[in-house]
Amino acid sequence: MTEKLWLDLYPKEIKSTITYEKIPVQEYLTRAYKATPEKTAIHFMGKNISYSEFYESSLKFANYLHSIGIVKGDRVAIMLPNCPQSAIAFFGTLYSGAIVVQTNPLYTERELKYQMINSGAKAIVALDLLFPRVNNVINETSLEHIIVTGIKDYLPFPKNLIYPLIQKKEQGISIKVQHRGMYHLFPEIMKVAKSNPIRTEFDFNEDIALLQYTGGTTGPPKGVMLTHENLISNTAMCEQWLYKSKRGEEVVLGMLPFFHVYGMTTVLVLTILMSNKMVLMPKPDMELALKTIEKQKTTLFPGAPTMYIGLLNHPDVKKYDLSSITACISGSATLPIEVKEKFEKLTGGKLVEGYGLTETSPVTHANFVWAGSEYNERGSIGVPWPNTDACILGPENTKPLAPREVGEIAIKGPQVMKGYWKMPEETENSFRDGWFLTGDLGYMDEEGRFYIVDRKKDMIIASGFNIYPREVEEILYEHDAILECVVAGVPDPYRGETVKAFIVLKEGAAATEEELDRFCRKHLASFKVPRLYEFREELPKTAVGKILRRALLEEEKRNQHKNLVES
Repeated sequence: MTEKLWLDLYPKEIKSTITYEKIPVQEYLTRAYKATPEKTAIHFMGKNISYSEFYESSLKFANYLHSIGIVKGDRVAIMLPNCPQSAIAFFGTLYSGAIVVQTNPLYTERELKYQMINSGAKAIVALDLLFPRVNNVINETSLEHIIVTGIKDYLPFPKNLIYPLIQKKEQGISIKVQHRGMYHLFPEIMKVAKSNPIRTEFDFNEDIALLQYTGGTTGPPKGVMLTHENLISNTAMCEQWLYKSKRGEEVVLGMLPFFHVYGMTTVLVLTILMSNKMVLMPKPDMELALKTIEKQKTTLFPGAPTMYIGLLNHPDVKKYDLSSITACISGSATLPIEVKEKFEKLTGGKLVEGYGLTETSPVTHANFVWAGSEYNERGSIGVPWPNTDACILGPENTKPLAPREVGEIAIKGPQVMKGYWKMPEETENSFRDGWFLTGDLGYMDEEGRFYIVDRKKDMIIASGFNIYPREVEEILYEHDAILECVVAGVPDPYRGETVKAFIVLKEGAAATEEELDRFCRKHLASFKVPRLYEFREELPKTAVGKILRRALLEEEKRNQHKNLVES
C-alpha cells in the first residue's frame, strides 16, 4: 500500500472505501426488474423498452443459448452497434453462464477471424449488414452459430418499414450453405424462446464475465479477462463518484459504443445498477445527439473529447436546450481545457476528465465532478477512485517514486483484470510486485493528483479509438512497393491524434496515397487506416537500425508549429 495523499482531497460525500455485493453482473438487471418492472430501461430511436421486457428478453436469449448447446464458460461474441439487441445479448449471455466477447463492428474479416480463433467463440450475434463478413470466416473459426439481427427489429412503426431491409435469404436462415454454420434470427428467438430464470454456479472472484480485446504494440491483440468482481466493483465506484446522481431518476446518453469497455461499464452496466434509463444511439451523430438531449432530457453523458468537440462545433448547437445535462466524465483521450470550459458554459453541467484502461474495467482515476476548482488541477487526470491504489514506479523500482518524479503509472484495485486470455507470460509481465503496469508515464503531485507525461507504448488514440502502430505497419509492409514504414499519431484538432504513415518505397517502385489507402482499408478497420502519408528517401534510425518514431513526431510538431506561425 502507498500513502494515499489524495484522500485529503476527497469531498465528504465520497467514501474512500466502499463495499460492493458479491453478485454476478446480471443480478443488477434482475434487481432493477423486480424494483421497477414498468420503468423504461432503454429508449431507442422512438421506442421504449421497459425493465420487464428487457429482463424477459435477456432470459429468452439465455435459454435459447442453452438450447443450442452453449454452456457455462463458452464464449459468445457480440458484433453490434448500440441497440437493444446489444444490451439483451450482453445480459442474456451472462444469464446463460457464458462469457461475452465484445467485437467491434468495424473489424475487417482478418481482424474478426483472429479474435474468433483466439477467443474460441462458439456463437456470434451480428448485425445483418455484417453477416457476409462473418459468414466468410466461419469455417476458419470455432463458430457454430450466427445469430442475425437488424436495426429495424427494434424500431417503432413506421420506422421499421422505412429502414433499409436485408433480404431474409441473405441472412442465411432459410438457405443451405456449404459449411457447418447454424443460423438464427434474433426476432424469431424472442418469439419462441422461454423466459425461465436460470441459475448457474458462480465464483465472484474467478468467473470471467467479459473478454475485451485490446491491441498490442509488440504482438497480437490481447483478450483482457474481466471478472464479475472487476465489473461490479468498478460500477460501484462510478456510482460513488457521481454521488449527486439519484437512482431511478437519471437519463444516460448511450453514444459511447458498448463494444468498448468504457461505454459498456459507464453506460450499460451502470445504468442498470442505478435503475436509470439509457438512450441509445447506434453511431455518433451530432445533430441527432443534440435533438436527443433536448427531447429526452439527458442528465448523464459519458463520452470522449471528440464527442464534446463535435457538439460544440455543430452550427446549430445554440438552437438546442442542453441544460438537462448535469455530469459528464470524459475518457479515451486528453480533454482540452477549452472544451471543458465551453461545454460547461453551454450546458450548465459539469465535464471532467477521467483515466483508465481496458485492463482496469476501465476507470481508475477521475477529477472531482462537483467539488470546487481548487480540488482539480489543469492537466491532471484526477485522483484514484475508492478502493483503488496508484503510484509511480521507476524502471526497476518496486517502491513508489516521490511526488513529481516521472515513472510508470501503476495500479492496484478490485477492478484490475484477472489477466490476458491464453497469454500467461504477457500477464506476468504486466505486473510487478502486485502492481499492474499501465504502460503510461506520469507523475503524482504533492497532494496526490496524477498527470500523464507520455505514453510508454506508442499507442495512438484517435476519436477515442485505440490504434497500435505495429498492427498498421504490418499491413503496410505487405504492400509490394514498401521498403520501410513507420506509423505514428500526430496532433489533430478534432480527433486528438490522427494516424500518419511515413513511407520509404523500394527502388524503382511506385505507390500513391490513394493506392495505399485502398490497400489498408481491405485489411484494417476504418479508424486504423492512415489519414496522412509522407513519402521519404529514408527514415531516422539509431546506430543499430531501429527507426526513431519519436524523432519523426518531433519533426512533425515543428512543421505544424511553423505552418501555424506562417499562416
